[in-house]
Amino acid sequence: MAANSGSTGSKSSSSAGGKQSGPSAEQVVATFQRMRQEQRSMASKAAELEMEINEHSLVIDTLKEVDPSRKCFRLVGGVLVERTVKEVLPALETNKEQISKIIESINTQMQTKGRELTEYRERYNIRLVGEGEGEAQGQSATSSRDSEGGGSKSGAGVLVS
Repeated sequence: MAANSGSTGSKSSSSAGGKQSGPSAEQVVATFQRMRQEQRSMASKAAELEMEINEHSLVIDTLKEVDPSRKCFRLVGGVLVERTVKEVLPALETNKEQISKIIESINTQMQTKGRELTEYRERYNIRLVGEGEGEAQGQSATSSRDSEGGGSKSGAGVLVS
C-alpha cells in the first residue's frame, strides 16, 4: 500500500507542476476569444461613429443652405430644443470633429489590439479553423472532448445528428 500512495503522490505533484508552467489550453483559447471580441466591439463602435459622422455631414450640408435666422430643432439629452440655425451649425461642426478624433483613437486602439492578438497567436501557436492544418486539429480536439465528456455529450451529438 505504501507503494501505491507514493505513486499517487508523484502523479499529483507532476500535474501541479504542469499547471504552473503556463495557462491551460482552455485558458489560452478563452483569452484569445476575449481579445478577438474586444477587437470586434471596437470595430463595431468605429462603424457606428462613422455613421454618425455621415449623419452630421448631411445635416450640416442641409443647414448651410438655409437662412441662419431660421429656427430648427435639436435633440439634446433626449429633450427637443428649439434653436436657430446659426446656433446649431457650429455645435454640429464641433461634434463632428470630436467624433472624428474618437474614431482615430479607436482605430489606433484596434491596431494595437491586432498586434497583441498576432503576438498572442504566435506565442501559443494558435491556429484558426480554415487555416489548412487547423481543420484537422479542430476535428481531433472535438473527438477528444467527446471522449472526455462521457456519455452525455456524445449521446447528445448522436441525437442531434
